[in-house]
Amino acid sequence: MKENLQKTIEKILYSVEKPGRYVGGELNQVVKDWDSVALHWCLIFPDIYDLGQANLGLAMLYQVLNDQEWIAAERSFTPWVDMEAALREHEIPLFSLENKRALREFDILGITLPYESIYTNVLNTFDLAGINVLASQRTEEDPLLIAGGQACFNPEPMADFIDAFVIGEGEEVTLDVSRVYREWKAAGLSKAELLLALAHLPGIYVPSLYDISYHPDGTIAAIDPKHPEAPSSITKRIVAVLPPHPSKFLVPNIEIVHDRMSVEIMRGCTRGCRFCHAGMVNRPVRQRSVDEIIPVIECGLAATGFDEVGMLSLSSSDHTEILQLVRQVHDNFQDRTLSVSLPSLRIESFSLDLMDELKELKPGGGFTLAPEAATERMRAVINKPLDDEEFYQTVAKIFENGWRSLKLYYMIGLPTETMEDVEAILQAGIKVQQIGRQLVGKSVKIHLGIASLIPKPHTPFQWLPVENPESIQEKLDYLKAGTRKSGIKMSYNIPESTLLESWLSRGDRRLGAVIMSAWRNGAKFDAWNERDNLQLWRNAFAENQLNPDFYAYRERNLDEILPWEHIDIGVSKRFLQRDYQWSLQGRTRQDCRNVCFSCGILDTFGDQRPPETICYWGCP
Repeated sequence: MKENLQKTIEKILYSVEKPGRYVGGELNQVVKDWDSVALHWCLIFPDIYDLGQANLGLAMLYQVLNDQEWIAAERSFTPWVDMEAALREHEIPLFSLENKRALREFDILGITLPYESIYTNVLNTFDLAGINVLASQRTEEDPLLIAGGQACFNPEPMADFIDAFVIGEGEEVTLDVSRVYREWKAAGLSKAELLLALAHLPGIYVPSLYDISYHPDGTIAAIDPKHPEAPSSITKRIVAVLPPHPSKFLVPNIEIVHDRMSVEIMRGCTRGCRFCHAGMVNRPVRQRSVDEIIPVIECGLAATGFDEVGMLSLSSSDHTEILQLVRQVHDNFQDRTLSVSLPSLRIESFSLDLMDELKELKPGGGFTLAPEAATERMRAVINKPLDDEEFYQTVAKIFENGWRSLKLYYMIGLPTETMEDVEAILQAGIKVQQIGRQLVGKSVKIHLGIASLIPKPHTPFQWLPVENPESIQEKLDYLKAGTRKSGIKMSYNIPESTLLESWLSRGDRRLGAVIMSAWRNGAKFDAWNERDNLQLWRNAFAENQLNPDFYAYRERNLDEILPWEHIDIGVSKRFLQRDYQWSLQGRTRQDCRNVCFSCGILDTFGDQRPPETICYWGCP
């Protein structure tokens, strides 16, 4: 069967764009003999190879699982539309890259959900694999479908389709799941007994074990466990000390979105930006030491031949040893044509010494800063205080140190925002351009990246409505006209994509029927602007007698039961409520490395806090 599948796959690859997406065989790929292991995972990224192969989380789990002799982990990605058509025409089930096995042959399918606009791709992937998209209609013979990733902190919109969700970090819990599955398989028990056993694991949410009831106005009345052994809330899983970092990265067959070696230097953030979902759900801060990071880069370069390294975190310049790290990277690799990037730098923790060191690392491209708002009042609202004078001094030093290109990230649609705040974004871009031209000449390039606020779950803004598309478009039109006139490049999220993400990220379990309808009517690759699927989604809401405005434009009461109420990220709802109220008053909080504001993270995970010599949690 496998040989026949392989031959058929080879035949159709001549007719599709970028066949390298589907062949596997990359340098450092792990291929285990199918019959030599007890458990088979397939790690699925439900978008094309070009995006998914760059995902660091996928690389981490690939190593963690394959490091176990009794486990084989393979990969699969959602095929582009031409390959999908060929698979359907020739009745070929979606397969893994390593062993070219049909997905339904695996024991466990691990689905990465990094963002919400990928949801219809998940259903399409299941369908291409010959697996029923509805969990309630799958049989005992079907694989276990388990999902993890940032979007799982509100798992409810996908609850109809997924057997179990990993809430939080996956490096340890995936091995726990593997052991439970192996024991269940050996005992010959039912699928229901497997799901109950998984629900006993910290950080695992099994949606079929819960009932959701609603008030007549559509808000949630209760989230109740259906089984006495199911926990009333699911606390996210963390790894107290970051595990060994992958170093034998797979070298992709084709150019991918981030064609480089990525090294996570720190996880979590202590800044408390009120719009930032990642900053809230990834607490506490844990960082890798310089002595750990340097060997990872050394081994990775030797194993891959990459000539660019991205040192990743939510706020790289907040790493307590960042200056030492950058100096060490320069000293160790200065004789190589190595480009190093720190894509997440924060102005307040950015020093001239660090800038001098970065200049020596042959940084690729330009420099990026994220002020997020252009007036001090708005920066107080979002808890990202920054003095204007300090900002422009930093900009000047960037140009003085040789950079000629600068990208600035801003947000619109923020609470209490006025057109004066939006106009300030344009004026800031113009002033930065003027500073650059004075220092390096007319060749300076300024790029404004504009995002619209989506009040995400588990943030202080989660009770807010999304600003309506007409108002957002008015602000975008103003900025587009001003940047065009000034010769400043501008990129932005279209209001329609913002609206779709708001529905899916803030939705409840009833959104499952909407996702199903949208997919059946042709929605997929919704993250791709050119797909223009929004009308399909509006039709899907109408088909299921749900009002999309209920999820986007409704301000939620502070005492309302939210769809993600039973998901405990360690930051208390009381803290988020208080921080939301502070935002409306323009009150800010210091970096919580300096002052603890009792967000709840230490109450939840304090007993896991390691000695300060091992890692840094960011709490005083």
